Amino acid sequence: MFTRAIVRRPGTNFAAGLTTVDLGVPIYERALEQHEAYCAALERGGLQLIRLDADERFPDSTFVEDTAVLTRACAILAYPGAPSRAGEVTEIASALAPYYSQVHSLQPPGTLDGGDVCEVGDHFFIGISARTNEAGAGQLSAILAQAGYTSQCIDIRGVEGILHLKSGIAALSHRRLVVIDALAPCPEFQGYDLVPVSADEKYGANCVEINSRVLIAAGFPILAESLRELGYETIALDMSEFQKMDGGLSCLSLRF
Repeated sequence: MFTRAIVRRPGTNFAAGLTTVDLGVPIYERALEQHEAYCAALERGGLQLIRLDADERFPDSTFVEDTAVLTRACAILAYPGAPSRAGEVTEIASALAPYYSQVHSLQPPGTLDGGDVCEVGDHFFIGISARTNEAGAGQLSAILAQAGYTSQCIDIRGVEGILHLKSGIAALSHRRLVVIDALAPCPEFQGYDLVPVSADEKYGANCVEINSRVLIAAGFPILAESLRELGYETIALDMSEFQKMDGGLSCLSLRF
């Protein structure tokens, strides 16, 4: 059960951030509205929000998930793979300090974005991607092992159309994984109950279970119906402006 989440308001220079897609320039006012709706959904799920002000130094800083990996035992500060984002970690460390007695930090040459880390109970999948390298994944795996967790690395560099591992996978209760078609054959996912996501709905795979509810991006009716048939209560949120900047639902908060 999550009780808190860290969120950060998008800055006025949000559109100057990094993106690998060509979906147009995000409309700032609409991004603010969508972000506030997202925050309201987290609160409906029972989370107390720690709201950070926009940081105009870092256009991508609303995507706070990439700055840390949070477990019940400890917090691990990431080392973002994009050099322009490295400075985001400092303020996140300050925000986490009151809640964690054990805080670890990844070190170069290792790089790691939190969006490449998917927690499934006491097990973690770590994506090797354009932003997370083998050295960063290895450091994280060692820290997790010391804390009593297991982990596996999955190389997604050959998977077209996803930036992070969690662009194509989400963990739900009951050992279920929402997985895009391109990742479904991975042997690491054997033994899990897979909820498939077709190529034309793959953005929807980045959903987030918040206690008794699942937040999903609006506009993906097949996935939404699949989740409802499995008994999940879903909340659909418009994510159009964040999708333009390679962002998804999980990217916008650090939940613990």
